[in-house]
Amino acid sequence: MDAQLPEPEPLKALVEALRRLPGVGVRSARRMAYHLLQNDQAGAQRLSQALLSALQNLRHCHRCNNFTEDDICTLCANPRRDPGQLCIVETPADQNTLESSHGYKGLYYVLMGRLAPLEGVGPIELQFDRLLERACDGQVKEVILATNFTPEGETTAHYLTDLLRSRGLTVSRLARGVPAGSELEYVDASTLAWALIERRNA
Repeated sequence: MDAQLPEPEPLKALVEALRRLPGVGVRSARRMAYHLLQNDQAGAQRLSQALLSALQNLRHCHRCNNFTEDDICTLCANPRRDPGQLCIVETPADQNTLESSHGYKGLYYVLMGRLAPLEGVGPIELQFDRLLERACDGQVKEVILATNFTPEGETTAHYLTDLLRSRGLTVSRLARGVPAGSELEYVDASTLAWALIERRNA
């Protein structure tokens, strides 16, 4: 069995921290750590400062739950957006992708996750009570469910459909122009635009 060279504790801690990023294994994390320490210490400082600043200065928007520096984000504060439409997405990345399609002019609510009972993520963890309060503000006429077409995304959409319809809201779902098993972040803008136009009742 090959002996592994002992690593200094600060290096081990950095590698373990980088491994927390999605899709990053120990080898990738070690390569990134070596690169930052050896070839880009200025970049490492910028990364450290940017992370600290984000943790200290970002909060959740009171209306859409996305990240913002203020109580209400700029998109929610935009008077040109249609307050009668509320699009529910799983992540800020999904919201950014939908916005890039230029096919939607309403407002958003970001779940910051999806139902995953086996992982201990349920309605309480996703604060569905807060979502209900937002959707039932008296202005929203239609809720568009834009959760991903994955098993967890579909489960979340079915749960929210029952929950929101029981409050008398009209609920629609993105059309299947978005491929099954896909995540919105990786779907091209034109496909998303058509999915929004061809949305159906949930």
